[in-house]
Amino acid sequence: MSVAILTDTNSGILPDEAKKLGVYSIPNPFYIDDNLYREGVDIDHKRFYELQAAGHEIHTSMVIVGDLLDQWNDLLSRYDQVVYIPLSSGLSSSCQTAQMLCEDDDYAGKVFVVDNRRISVTMRLSVLEAKALADQGRDGAQIKKYLEDTAGDSSIYIMVDTLKYLKQGGRVTPAAAAIGSLLHIKPILTIQGAKLDKFAMARTVKQAKQIMIEAIAKDTHQRFGDPDGSGCVISVAHSNNLEAAEQFRDEILSVFPDRQIKIQELSTVVTVHTGPGTLACTTSKSFLKEI
Repeated sequence: MSVAILTDTNSGILPDEAKKLGVYSIPNPFYIDDNLYREGVDIDHKRFYELQAAGHEIHTSMVIVGDLLDQWNDLLSRYDQVVYIPLSSGLSSSCQTAQMLCEDDDYAGKVFVVDNRRISVTMRLSVLEAKALADQGRDGAQIKKYLEDTAGDSSIYIMVDTLKYLKQGGRVTPAAAAIGSLLHIKPILTIQGAKLDKFAMARTVKQAKQIMIEAIAKDTHQRFGDPDGSGCVISVAHSNNLEAAEQFRDEILSVFPDRQIKIQELSTVVTVHTGPGTLACTTSKSFLKEI
C-alpha cells in the first residue's frame, strides 16, 4: 500500500521543502489589497513582512477547492491512498470542507482527511510523523487514527510584539489595544488543541519569555510525563525575528540542555494575526526526536 502525505503551507512546509521531505504541500492563498497570492509561490516571507509592516490590508483564505481536488486526483494516479493534513478545524473551515469532499465515491477509502487540531510548527511535526508512519508501512486509516489520537499532545505559546494586528483581526478591542500599548503589555497566546486563546500578560519581553519557558517545561514534565524532555520535540518559532529567536533558544536550552531545538518561521496564517516580531515556543510529545 503506497500512501502519499499531503498538507498545506499552514504547516510551514513550502512546496520546495516538501519535495525534499518526500511529502506534498498545497500553497495557502491569502489576499493583500484584494490581490491573490499563494504562499511560497507568488510571494516569499521577506516580501510578506515588508508589505505587512507597510500597512497593506491582508486577509487569509482557505485552500482553493479546485486546487485541492486536482492534487488529490494527481496523487491517486500515483499512490493507493492520500493522507491530507490541513489546518486545525478550530481555526479554519478547510478541514470540514475537505472531510465533506473525501466522502465522495471517488475518494472514499482512498483519501483520509486528518483533523489534527494543529498549526504551523506543531502541524509540521504531524506531517513528519505521518511520513515516518507511511514509510513503516502504515495505511491511511492507521495514520489518520494516530494523528487524531495524539492531536492534543502538543502546546504552542506565542508572544506578540504589538497589539496592532490582534486589534485588526478583532482579537482585542481598540480600547484594550490602546491601553495595552500604552502600558507596553506583551500578550502571550496559546494554542491547545484547536483555537488561539489568551494565556498570560507580561510587562516585559524578559518576563514573557520566562512565562513561556515555564509553560513548556510544565507541559513537558507534567502533562506529557517526560521529566527530561527526551520524548518531546521542542522548538522556537518567529516572524521576522531571527536574532531574538536564537537568543530564546539559548535560554530554553538552559532548561533542556543537550537538546536539538530547531528555529523555524511561523507560517503566514499565524503572522497575519500576530504581526512581525512574534516569538513562539512549542513542545510536542512525539516518537520523532526533531523537526
